[in-house]
Amino acid sequence: MNFFRGVMGGQPAGPQPSGAETIQKLCDRVASSTLLEDRRDAVRALKSLSKKYRLEVGTQAMNHLIQILQTDRSDTEIIGYALDTLFNIICNDEEEEQDENPQKQVDDLGVQFTDKLIQEPENVTLLLTMLEEFDFHVRWPGVKLLTILLKNQCVQVQAIILVSPMGVSRLMDLLADSREVIRNDGLLLLQQLTKNNAAIQKIVAFENAFERLLDIITEEGSSDGGIVVEDCLILLLNLLRNNSSNQNFFKEGSYIQRMKPWFEVGDDNSGWSAQKVTNLHLMLQLVRVMVSPTNSPGATASCQKSMFQCGLLQQLCTILMATGVPADILTETINTVSEVIRGSQVNQDFFASVNAPSNPPRPAIVVLLMSMVNERQPFVLRCAVLYCFQCFLYRNQKGQGEIVATLLPSTIDANSISAGQLLCGGLFSADSLSNWCAAVALAHALQDNLTQKEQLLRVQLATSLGKPPVSLLQQCTNILSQGDKVNRRGSKVQTRVGLLMLLCTWISNCPIAVTHFLHNQENVPFLTGQISENLGEDERLVQGLCALLLGICIYHNDNSLENYTKEKLKQLIEKRIGKENFVEKLSFITKHELYSRAAQKPQPVFPTPEQMLFDHEFTKLVKDLEGVITKAVHKSSEEEKKEEEVKKTLEQHDSIVMQYKELIREQDSQLQKLKEQVSSMSSQKELMQSTLTQQLSQIQQHKDQYNLLKLKLGKDSQSQAGSQADGAQVNGLQTEELTQLREEVEELRRQQALLHTQLGDKDTLITTLRSVSSQEAGDATGEPDNAELIQELEALRSQIQSQQAEISQLQTERTDLLRRAEAKSPEAGVAGESSEDPALLADLEGRLAAQTSETDKLKAEVQGLTEGRAGMEQQLASATSTAAILQAEKAKLQGELQESKKEQDDLLMLLADQDQKIHSLKQKLKDLGEAVDDDDDLRDQTDDDYDDEEEDEEKDD
Repeated sequence: MNFFRGVMGGQPAGPQPSGAETIQKLCDRVASSTLLEDRRDAVRALKSLSKKYRLEVGTQAMNHLIQILQTDRSDTEIIGYALDTLFNIICNDEEEEQDENPQKQVDDLGVQFTDKLIQEPENVTLLLTMLEEFDFHVRWPGVKLLTILLKNQCVQVQAIILVSPMGVSRLMDLLADSREVIRNDGLLLLQQLTKNNAAIQKIVAFENAFERLLDIITEEGSSDGGIVVEDCLILLLNLLRNNSSNQNFFKEGSYIQRMKPWFEVGDDNSGWSAQKVTNLHLMLQLVRVMVSPTNSPGATASCQKSMFQCGLLQQLCTILMATGVPADILTETINTVSEVIRGSQVNQDFFASVNAPSNPPRPAIVVLLMSMVNERQPFVLRCAVLYCFQCFLYRNQKGQGEIVATLLPSTIDANSISAGQLLCGGLFSADSLSNWCAAVALAHALQDNLTQKEQLLRVQLATSLGKPPVSLLQQCTNILSQGDKVNRRGSKVQTRVGLLMLLCTWISNCPIAVTHFLHNQENVPFLTGQISENLGEDERLVQGLCALLLGICIYHNDNSLENYTKEKLKQLIEKRIGKENFVEKLSFITKHELYSRAAQKPQPVFPTPEQMLFDHEFTKLVKDLEGVITKAVHKSSEEEKKEEEVKKTLEQHDSIVMQYKELIREQDSQLQKLKEQVSSMSSQKELMQSTLTQQLSQIQQHKDQYNLLKLKLGKDSQSQAGSQADGAQVNGLQTEELTQLREEVEELRRQQALLHTQLGDKDTLITTLRSVSSQEAGDATGEPDNAELIQELEALRSQIQSQQAEISQLQTERTDLLRRAEAKSPEAGVAGESSEDPALLADLEGRLAAQTSETDKLKAEVQGLTEGRAGMEQQLASATSTAAILQAEKAKLQGELQESKKEQDDLLMLLADQDQKIHSLKQKLKDLGEAVDDDDDLRDQTDDDYDDEEEDEEKDD
């Protein structure tokens, strides 16, 4: 500590050490001290010496300071001293540096120390980690140090931060710091970080930068805010300019809508501070960045649409027509409105409807044109109005027609000033700048619009009293040809250039206008005379434009004028000018130094009025025509004929192609119609299917209801009332009832087949019985078979009767169902007509007719079955009569059988007596000792057996 008192405090004895020696000792102390307090005091001393001894501290202490940042991070105080010291040696404090060492280049010194620091990328990463420390004495010096590093070596530091993990995110956190000084310096840091680096711009945008910046602008008072609003707007411009990805993200995030409140200026516009003017100027630039002509057409159109929908365009037009607005803000607003409406039909139509708050109200276009042709207005304002008019007419044929219409005799209103009158007044005024602006504006009203070019030929001008009016085209050519005779206006290069550009645009691609131009006998000699002369440097551009005008007369000539056909004009050029000389004069246009400047962008930006010679759209026309005019001049008559033949062939080919295209278009239209029909039919099919599904579900519900009613009501006295309730559902139940009738008919058919089978069996039995009755003598088995036959016949008769009853019952039920269907179907049809689709009604009627025909068919089948049943009954009656006859025959046979049995009994009695006698006689013979034959015994045994069988049979009977 005594050492520091000697350095910083009083006057010790002995020679004083130099600054370099003191800094060396302090650096040794930082490197060798083990106590944190000693190192802290040494770093504090280096900080105090860093501004005065910037070179010595930077050369000797930088490495030690970086070491402190790495090793002593826990002590925020020493870290803050180290960061402040590094900032002092890298920052270019010009005043102190020049006072101390005026011979040194301070910028080079700061860049050298920056290069030394960023040689190790880890040093920049270390500084980024310091920003995570919330302590003010660490974070704020860290922000300032990174900012100065980016200023000195922007590209190198950007590359290091880009590859550093979470590097950009740490810097974005600065915007959320509650301490304004850190937040504001963070804005400056991000401004330097985002310069000309699209990758970092995208990362910053996706770190929610737009939301944070717009919130800060709103908190700070928008356009009425201070320097912080300016910093936010500069950062937004860095993020959006030439970055289509961020522009799309800005639009998609609905941030354009948040820009509208910025332009809500009050009625009192007298007090505009310098900061407000700056803020509003940057805000207008931000709008222009989103709709710049250099952006992709799709992105620009989308932003233009959003600006109209959110009311931003309307707000800008309000500023445009307001009073008390500063001139530079008004000029920038005009330029901004120009690009918002450029190429957007909706925005252009809205702009055409804007009126100035005057009495009577005048269109904004008229008010702006009055400023453009007024030579007392500022030059930049007149350029802005011209740009606005050009953007209004860009790809706007409707607007072009409205402007040209104000020049036509039938639409001129003598009581009001129109745009056409202002343009004509400017075209022939004494101010050359007004001449040029009016000529270019009128040329834009004709750009790529053949109809308006032809319409403008009808415009007539009254030059002076007592003389007939002349056409606008004639008046323009008169001013060019007369030169000094008309108040020396033709001698002014700017006026002549403007008129020549107007004429070239007018007659280009318009053979009728070419004919009108050539019809004036003075025009061609004037052009050839201008081209053939050897004039000064200033007149070369006029010669080139005259050559271009004459070349257009050749290229777009329809040979309607005999004296000025293509071939004669080329011969004239060859004789009076020379082809090579003509081409050389034509090339003077593109060689002019102002030509390339005008070709760069649509907005007319010129340092002085004298340099205002070329229009952007005209440079495109020159680029398109220069080559074809050169070829047309060099072509011979034979080549011309060949080319015409080829052209005719191509035209024929084109006509054939057009026919095929028309055929293809017709086929496409037919195909489209068929597709639409298919789509319509598909939708109808889906509708019918859904309707059918609903009806099927309703039918199922009706079936369920019918079954429930049928179970509840039965066949009692309430069936009549139930039938009335069911009558409304007959149409829905016909399908079910017909199915039941079909099943019943099938059952009748099966029963009929069974009856036929049974009758066949009975016929077989009857035949068998008849065969049995024809036998001479019946056996014992006959009687039970006849009894069984009678029983079966009786059962058959009862079965037939039951079948007849069932058939009668089925017929009754069927008749009742048919009666109800016929009674209720007209009512259902009427109800269907009022609620269902005609196609569906026709379908239902067809189904009803089919069901009715099927019912008639079933009636016929039932009638056939009834007739079959009658036949079966007749067969049954015949079988019954046959059975009666058989019974009578059976009774007769039974009587005969009884008589036979009686006779048989008598015979048996006689045989028994005989056998008894024979047996007694044999016994007597045996007793007498006589031999008896075995056959006789066997016969006797057989006879005994036979007698036993007969006795058994009689018992069975």
